[in-house]
Amino acid sequence: MLEPSLPVEDAVLPVPVLVVEDEPLLQERLRQVLRQLGYDDDALIFTATLAAARAVVAEGPVGLALVDLRLPDGNGQSLIEQLRADDPGLGILVVSAWSSEEMILSALRAGATGYVLKQRDDFEVMLSIRSVLRGGAPIDPFIARRILELLPLRAPQAADGTAASAHGAEPDVGLTPREAEILRLVADGMSNREIADEVHLSRHTVESHVKRIYRKLAVSSRMMAVREARARGMIE
Repeated sequence: MLEPSLPVEDAVLPVPVLVVEDEPLLQERLRQVLRQLGYDDDALIFTATLAAARAVVAEGPVGLALVDLRLPDGNGQSLIEQLRADDPGLGILVVSAWSSEEMILSALRAGATGYVLKQRDDFEVMLSIRSVLRGGAPIDPFIARRILELLPLRAPQAADGTAASAHGAEPDVGLTPREAEILRLVADGMSNREIADEVHLSRHTVESHVKRIYRKLAVSSRMMAVREARARGMIE
């Protein structure tokens, strides 16, 4: 049973929501969760295959996407790549069962904003969707733990006190002091709205900084940015 509704603060809900899921029971669960977040049924588009989802995307942009990875006609990763290419700022949450570590990491590399296991209860799924709507990048705790175990150890200190990269000499990506500050706050798990409050900037300005960080680090998600920055010794 769902807990009390958790509406998204001072924001117009992005529409339509594309839900790509072939299990009728989970489709209904997600419909109820999205209703609790304030969505009307006419703002929700449910598809059970990649082909149907691509047909929806071909008709026009979507405001939010919830995507399963294991679908009857293929891997949802290819759809995530398409959605991310069409809209770099789109919220894309994977709602799927535990898969191989490589499949999970590939989905995040493809541009997924977050990943929650479908085995979680409705309230936990709601919190993950709500986080995406607020600019966050929710990762299921079980998956986050496995990803952290895969991260390289902190790079050893060179003679001059600087951190040596785990991959050898890495080119300077040229982050500005403000971008470096925002990257550290991203690594602390703060959403764009929370970062904006912390550094006294507008949310739009923070989002612009985050996108520039993505470009400089050659990544497409918050989790990838943090992972790459740690691998380069830029943050702890």
